[in-house]
Amino acid sequence: MPFNSFDEYPMSWKPNISNISAPIYIAIAEQLEQDIKEGVLLPGTKLPPQRELADFLDVNLSTITRAFKLCGQKGLIYASIGSGTFVSSDAAANKILLPTSNAGHLIELGSVLPDAYANEEITRYMKKMLNDSNVSKLFQYGRPEGNAWQTEAAAKLLEKVGFQTDQPILLGAGGQNAIVGTLAALFHPGDRIGTDPITYAGIKTAANMLGIQLVAIQQKNGEMTKEGLLYACKNEHIKGLYVIPDFHNPTTHTMSMETRKMIAEVARQKGLIVIEDAIYSFLKEQPLAPIAFYAPEKVVYIASVSKTISPGLRLSFIVTPSALRKKIIETLYNINISVSPVMVELTARLIQDGVAQTILEKHRLYAKQQNALVNQYLGEYNILGDDECMFRWLLLPKKFTGVQFELLASKAGVQVYAAERFAVGNAKPINAVRLAITAPENSAQLEQALTVLKELLESDGDYGFVD
Repeated sequence: MPFNSFDEYPMSWKPNISNISAPIYIAIAEQLEQDIKEGVLLPGTKLPPQRELADFLDVNLSTITRAFKLCGQKGLIYASIGSGTFVSSDAAANKILLPTSNAGHLIELGSVLPDAYANEEITRYMKKMLNDSNVSKLFQYGRPEGNAWQTEAAAKLLEKVGFQTDQPILLGAGGQNAIVGTLAALFHPGDRIGTDPITYAGIKTAANMLGIQLVAIQQKNGEMTKEGLLYACKNEHIKGLYVIPDFHNPTTHTMSMETRKMIAEVARQKGLIVIEDAIYSFLKEQPLAPIAFYAPEKVVYIASVSKTISPGLRLSFIVTPSALRKKIIETLYNINISVSPVMVELTARLIQDGVAQTILEKHRLYAKQQNALVNQYLGEYNILGDDECMFRWLLLPKKFTGVQFELLASKAGVQVYAAERFAVGNAKPINAVRLAITAPENSAQLEQALTVLKELLESDGDYGFVD
């Protein structure tokens, strides 16, 4: 035990390492992780300063630093320069947002999925393709950018969102694959990347896996500010930026043209690498120019057909600055070897024959129909999102937190996702949930779910069926 007495000294966390077998720093990290997951340390809790904790445990400062580093790499704690170390606001949240096998009794409003009708149309088209005499060639390895005809198809689709480029278009196995490949190629463990305080959960899982820390950038009216971005460059030493300009996931916000230009300007000034996730841009009938249009030498632009056409089409299109292209190709090769030529050819044919555009238009129409139901049932509440968007962002009454409402909804048979799942850093997330309105099997099922949610919102927040 240390010479100094801490019996009456106020500390937010006092680990016990009196009986340990592992190296001390690992034991401390394991105890910290356990206390976070068991709720002993709540999200947002400020941990003792490292020197103070080292004194309390009578260990070297480097031991605490190594323990904190392990937990930081797992996304459990978040260090803010000049402020201290905190339990991450999403430390107890499940960041893998896929339908679970045991959730068959739930109406799915959690995972963002396009309506499933297109899968039958794609299946018919695929059967037709497989009857071609030369289809066996599609079972060989493919090139990183496909063949000329497939590249032309990808460029044709990108033109629909106002993005014309003369750069080669690389292929990834879906948007998440492209994000992981880009992070692994261009950043190193310990690097910091700026993002929105509430953001796509997939960038968080990817960053955690690679030991990259996300830094929440100050916002105003739902958009990053220039002051916040410059502050993060100077004080948080960020090396990159991750943004979703169109139908931001989960807040549904579409970034203004002014902010897009500002981000491009700061990226040039400060040498930032911007990852522009345009996964939902295809759903917009009148898209704005992407950030990559204003700073093509600083932006890695990622688009995907998995969310906007069909989840089974695991294909993304990546436009990279020429200086970064080789690194990204090498990393994607190490991850994938090759994207399935069958998938690439099928998608190219869907695009070239106009089928993809027809599917997108039908998805937009269906989203509008589903959104009309959302407005009918929940219009009196503060619920954000355009009519073309596949999900909505419900700001909850003060009597609910996001986690509480997600639990209540789940007990009542509806899966929604709380803001805590999307939170970055140590800031307390707003009380909100995301509703994936095109995920239910049909409109009747959505109405059933909306009826449940409305009853919950009108309740006092204390349902008898909650344990």
